[in-house]
Amino acid sequence: MMLNKFYVDKLIENALLEDINYVDVATDYLIPEQQEGTAQFIAKADGVLCGLDIALRVFELIQPDFTAEVFKHDGDELKKGDIIAKISGKTKTLLKGERTALNLIQHMSGVATATNTAVKIVEGTNASIADTRKTLPGLRPIEKYAVTVGGGKNHRYNLSDCAMLKDNHVDAGGGITNAVNTLRKKLGHTVKIELEVRNLEELKEALSVDVDIIMLDNMSCDDMKKAVEITAGKAKLEASGGITDETLRAVAETGVDIISMGAVTHSVKAFDISLKIIK
Repeated sequence: MMLNKFYVDKLIENALLEDINYVDVATDYLIPEQQEGTAQFIAKADGVLCGLDIALRVFELIQPDFTAEVFKHDGDELKKGDIIAKISGKTKTLLKGERTALNLIQHMSGVATATNTAVKIVEGTNASIADTRKTLPGLRPIEKYAVTVGGGKNHRYNLSDCAMLKDNHVDAGGGITNAVNTLRKKLGHTVKIELEVRNLEELKEALSVDVDIIMLDNMSCDDMKKAVEITAGKAKLEASGGITDETLRAVAETGVDIISMGAVTHSVKAFDISLKIIK
C-alpha cells in the first residue's frame, strides 16, 4: 500500500475518537470483555476493492492481536456476494471498529470503482484519466491512492507540486504572456507550468510561451480536436470541466493526453460493503 503509515494511523485514530468519545454505551455495557467473535467483509455490489489494509488496521489499533484471513486485495474486481476477508478477535473490537472501517473501505472502493469505470470507457484512446484537488479535507492521500488502484493517474498533489495558472491567475497576473514570463523567472528548474485556456486564441498564446501542459477548460469536442491539431505535440493537453461518463468517450477521441475528473473523488458513491458477525 503506497500510503504513509503515520498518516493512516492518525486518520484512523481521529475517526475512532470521533466515533467513541469516551465509552461505547451499547458495546461496553452489553458484551463481556472475554467474548470472542468472527466477522466477514462481504461485497454487496460489483466494483473494485480499495482500502482493505486500512480497514484491517482499524481493528489492529483497537486490538493488536486480532487476526485476519484475506481473500481479496486492493485492485481486485469484486462481484456481489464475494467474501473479501474474515476477521477474528474480541467481539467488542469488531463492534467498535465496524463503522470506522466500513466508512473508509466503502469510500475508497467507491473512488476506485468510479475511476475504473472511466478508465475502461477511454480504453483504446490516447487519453489517461486523472484526479484533481477536489478532495475531501483530510482524505486526499487515501482518495488519490484509490484513484491509482482504479487505474487512474494522480494530478498534482497540492499547490507546491506544479505551477498551475487558472483563469483567475491569468486575469490577476496581467494576461497569459506576462503571467508565464513573470513566473518562469522565479521557478526552480524542476517545476512544470500548466496553463488553463478558454479558447483557441489563448491556446496559441500559451504555445508561444512554451508552457509544459495546457488545460482545455470546458471546450467543445470540436475545439478540442482543433487544439490537438494546433498543438501538434508541443505540449501535453488536458481536458477538464464538466466531463461525465456519458461525454467521456467523445472527449477522449479528440486526441487529448489527459482527462481530469473531479467527480471521481468529490461526487463518488460509496461502494456497498457489509461487515457481518458470524453467529
